[in-house]
Amino acid sequence: MKNLIYHITRNFTRQQQPLMWFLMIMTVFTGLSCTPLPPKPPALPFQISLLAFNDFHGNLEPPQLSVRETVNQIPTLVPAGGIAYMASAIAQLKSQNPHHAVVSAGDMIGASPLISALFLDEPTIEAINAIGIDFNAVGNHEFDKGVSELERMRFGGCTQFTPLKPCLINDKFPGAQFEFLAANVKKENGQTLFPAYGIKVFKQGDQEVKVGFVGMTLKGTPQIVTPAGVKGVRFESEAQTANALVPLLKAQGVAALVLVMHEGGTVKGGPNDPTCPGLTGDIIPILNQLDPAFDVVVSGHTHRAYACDYSQFNPAKPFLLTSAGQYGTLLTHIELQVDALQRKVTHKKAHNLIIQSEAYTNSAGVRVATTPLLPQFTPHPVVEKIVAHYKQASKTQAMRVVSRLPQSITRETTPSGENPLGNLIADAQWFATAAPDKGHADFALMNPGGVRADVLLPAGGGPVSYGQLFSVQPFGNTLVVKSFTGQQVKDILEFQFAQESRPRVLFPSAQLRYSVDLKLPPGERISDIQIKGLPLQINKVYRVTMNSFLSTGGDGFALFNLGTDSLGADLDVDALVDYLSQHPGIEPASTNRIQRKF
Repeated sequence: MKNLIYHITRNFTRQQQPLMWFLMIMTVFTGLSCTPLPPKPPALPFQISLLAFNDFHGNLEPPQLSVRETVNQIPTLVPAGGIAYMASAIAQLKSQNPHHAVVSAGDMIGASPLISALFLDEPTIEAINAIGIDFNAVGNHEFDKGVSELERMRFGGCTQFTPLKPCLINDKFPGAQFEFLAANVKKENGQTLFPAYGIKVFKQGDQEVKVGFVGMTLKGTPQIVTPAGVKGVRFESEAQTANALVPLLKAQGVAALVLVMHEGGTVKGGPNDPTCPGLTGDIIPILNQLDPAFDVVVSGHTHRAYACDYSQFNPAKPFLLTSAGQYGTLLTHIELQVDALQRKVTHKKAHNLIIQSEAYTNSAGVRVATTPLLPQFTPHPVVEKIVAHYKQASKTQAMRVVSRLPQSITRETTPSGENPLGNLIADAQWFATAAPDKGHADFALMNPGGVRADVLLPAGGGPVSYGQLFSVQPFGNTLVVKSFTGQQVKDILEFQFAQESRPRVLFPSAQLRYSVDLKLPPGERISDIQIKGLPLQINKVYRVTMNSFLSTGGDGFALFNLGTDSLGADLDVDALVDYLSQHPGIEPASTNRIQRKF
């Protein structure tokens, strides 16, 4: 190169050499500019993990439930559940992919076991905080104790909104350190109760992907919770609400859309059957109206587990549809592949992972053992410590023996729609309010949805603890006595059977007996009504006991709102405790109070 420059420059005069150098430099740069740069490698797609659960209901301890799974071609029962085990599974899956989000599809709290319910579900919120999740779409049970108490769950504090006292253990209850979503729950001013959606941003080199999460509950929530609990809010259409948010989210650059909704369906297959055989339920019309821009629908409410492509039922709706069953027994692992440049999901799949936990013996005396052939999890130490702390705090109250019974009392339903435990609860509620100064009740009615567990005892009977009875009635409802005319009583009884295919039968106390004939037209199906052994008188006023859920029209029984001279009473679970305490050795209640005519 040195000799080449010498031979070139010697042909130029001293005066011409500066121009020569300029031309040489420009030539070099021109040559460089003409050399093509190496192509930029294509951007790799984002691999994003979504972890989802639903209908947890405060089941901090293993619920002694199993999931059926085929292991080495052998159907096997696998013990599952327990939040410390679920926390470990979530932590493990998070560690495998930095691009992750964790969501709950509602009923995280409400209808909870004693360990959580005794402390107003504060333990569940604290344990979920320790796990680290992103969003919870509120479910119907989040409203069990009213809007103000639900807001306390989200934002913390110790203001009392319920008969139970808050902050008994943690006087600095922080509330949820994750967001509640409620796109279709509107306050009187038109604003949503909680945010309608959340966006999570994932970065990879100089690229980023936004995933939008729309959260909501079922529109029919007011029909299945205490009306007082949803006072001041309204519930709007699920599909219309979600669809209206799509343009807004797309305008913000969202590449993947996830609907987290507390509504669901039922299937006849297993939790990972890709065909979702026999899929039915109230979620179907919602999905058929939903904007196909949504990539995934995480569902709940029915306590069933499934993971499938909904396009096999409706080709125009290519949603991945999932549900993780109930009580933390399963965790849905959803994997998305997202093209950042085109802002779209290019591949998606889901699998329901069994949260294998502790061996136990079921009610039939069968040992349900763990298996090393499926993933096993060690309890998460931080979460396990929270559970142990609240377990110890509730232990004295839970183990308190309140009575002894000669045998189990179950919810096994008879053809009339009654069951022994439901009728016994109605008896207890009448007993608690029969005295003149307690309400002077003539009879009591109990809703089936309020009876959440059986009273199971060993052969020959045994002691019954407060914890067992709390599991039966975990809602913290109070008793209410109201006055109704005989005609109104008949109207209430007729309303139970207004829909022949789906009767809503209330459990009657022993003081009420009647006959029902479904072959007759609606409104004429109830006859032979007797109260305390005497025929019903249409114009007479009767005092009726119910829980606070029914008293304000719960389960669609708006007729209960017509009652007058309302008188409040004790907690429903306390009435059951007192009744069994004063009647040790009582047999299961009779189930012949409703006579079906066939």
